Order: sequence, then structure tokens, then C-alpha cells
Amino acid sequence: MVKSRLSPADDFVLCQHTSSPLGNAAVVETSDNKILVLQRSNNVGEFPGYFVFPGGHPEPQEIGITSHQYVKELTDSININVSREMFDSIVREVVEEIGVPASSLSIPAFIGISRRDLNVRPAAFFSIKCNLDSKEVQQFYSSALDGYESTQLYTVPMIELENMASMMPGCHRGGFALYKLMVDTRKIT
Repeated sequence: MVKSRLSPADDFVLCQHTSSPLGNAAVVETSDNKILVLQRSNNVGEFPGYFVFPGGHPEPQEIGITSHQYVKELTDSININVSREMFDSIVREVVEEIGVPASSLSIPAFIGISRRDLNVRPAAFFSIKCNLDSKEVQQFYSSALDGYESTQLYTVPMIELENMASMMPGCHRGGFALYKLMVDTRKIT
């Protein structure tokens, strides 16, 4: 007997208690107060054509984790390295997808975790300032290492991003909500 494929709703129910790889993404703001948004290529497996913030996921092998073995003596150094990798990996992703030099980016500020609607995969969101203006960023984008993942880079003000949010995956809409919350909180304090 062949089982039928699961619907997205069934997938949500079955996967809600399983581990998920932690993604990351950054809301990057240019020196002229524009936010960087990529339109995903139609040739990518996840969310083709959608608007997204640059991101991906941390790489365990970057810090020497190559298996699931537990080594008590290494726990403290691994914990420190995992924390560092969370911040280093988002800078790498921005550099690879946008093409800007790492030296043009601020230290990432963690703003929260959002997760996808259907497969509930979590993503850590960061805010990063770029000391380049939107025209300079566009010039770097043409030679981005992972430029094939997207078809266009948009540099938009916050109000325009509100209109694009309906064409973002759920976790990116959540990341945008976290960013707005951060911005609104800064205005109050």
C-alpha cells in the first residue's frame, strides 16, 4: 500500500515537535536609510520569486562541528564558538548575497526569532547597518558571489517595504515585524 503525500497542514502538525535547522536573515539598512530586499530567483527551490532579506544559515563545520558526538571537555569552547558563528554567519550571508565588503557592515544586532508558517522552521533575525548608500550597494550587487539566488536587489524605504511584505515568506514577514518593533522601541526611548 502506498501512502499519499502529506498536505502542508499535515506537515505542520507532524513537524511541530521535531528539530529544525536554524536559519538566519538580516534587515540591512544603508547609509541613506534604505532597506535591502532581494527578489528570489525562479530557479531556487524555496520561495521562488518571493521578496526576502539576505540570509541563510550558520555552518557547523565553520567551528569544527562535524558530527553529533558529545565531548564534555569541549562543551565550553563549542558554546562560545556557536555564539560567535551565529553572528559571523549572517555577515557572511550578507556579503555573499549582496556583494558588499564585510568592512562596510556594522556588528549585527540580534532582534529575535521568527518561524515559517507551514514547516515552522525558525530563523534568527538581525539588524545590520551598512555604511554605503543604496547606489553603492547596487554596484556591489552585480558581482555578488551568490547573486544567482536572486534576480534583483531592491533598496526601499520602510513604507515601501510594508507593501512588499505580502510577497515575503512568513518568517521574513515576522523578521520585518521584529525590525519595526525595534525601530519603534528606539523612537520611544
